[in-house]
Amino acid sequence: MKFYVKLLAATALTMAGANAASAEKWDMPMAYPATNYHSENGAEFAKCVTDGSGGKLEIVTHPGGSLFSGNDIKRAVQTGQAPIGERLLSAHANENPLFGVDSIPFLATSFADSDKLWKAAKDQVAAALDEQNLVFVYSVPWPPQGFYFKKDVNSAADMKGIKFRAYNAATARIAELAGMTPVQIEAAELSQALATGVAEAFISSGSTGVDSKVWESLTHFYDVQAWLPRNSVFVNKDAYNALDDATKTTIMECGAKAAAAGEATAQELSAKYLKTLAENGMKVQGPSDQLKSDLQGFGATMTEEWLKNAGDKGKAIIDAYKAM
Repeated sequence: MKFYVKLLAATALTMAGANAASAEKWDMPMAYPATNYHSENGAEFAKCVTDGSGGKLEIVTHPGGSLFSGNDIKRAVQTGQAPIGERLLSAHANENPLFGVDSIPFLATSFADSDKLWKAAKDQVAAALDEQNLVFVYSVPWPPQGFYFKKDVNSAADMKGIKFRAYNAATARIAELAGMTPVQIEAAELSQALATGVAEAFISSGSTGVDSKVWESLTHFYDVQAWLPRNSVFVNKDAYNALDDATKTTIMECGAKAAAAGEATAQELSAKYLKTLAENGMKVQGPSDQLKSDLQGFGATMTEEWLKNAGDKGKAIIDAYKAM
């Protein structure tokens, strides 16, 4: 009898060891603070995968650029330095213009239109990621983008000479068209850049303004609703292909839940962010007629440029979007 008890105990230990050996841990770099809704949503996604896989795959998020800086996350996942990550894809539009489809000024300026544009673009963007050894999982929009300044700006002429924080090709191009000087700065360094004068203005959502407490350096927010850029989560293709089918399904199902939850949160928080800016002394307002006209002119120029760069694939996306 003692022999069988010992045998059962040894078998149990062997099985436990095998399960432990088969369990996998993925580190997930993220660029934004832990308190940002994208990071919180990513943490829920990670928990969903960990729980849904029965612990076979544990995902641990690393927000705030703590594992890789924002600009390095996509490359890290492509090359297998990290198996999964989240990134603002429009920051890589120089690699493929399709990555910048969500940052064409004044094309899709509401959550509803952003969803339509993404529906038209999703398959093409996923295919472009696939060519770079990446598997698309989900994306979540930011609230509509507005301008932050430390003075009244009533026209494009008022922007000339300002050092403008750029985070992708679209923001750098707007700076150029307005006669500003674009300065590449990641979200994690924004507060310091504003405090030290490295940057004097930027365009982003109310979320970024609240995260960075921009009222400590800037005074005005213009709610121009230029576009709704998206953060996307993707997996290294080799790491993904090494998973069993059940775990792959869990990742995609959790991704679909994260996409819906993240957008619902973005919509809920959008007005609250602007209220917080105002409560902290910022002047929150819409653009003047002249500024709106100037910006729409920039938008027309940049749409034409994007279509030229994106070719037939880009035209197909815009045609599909406008037909919805």
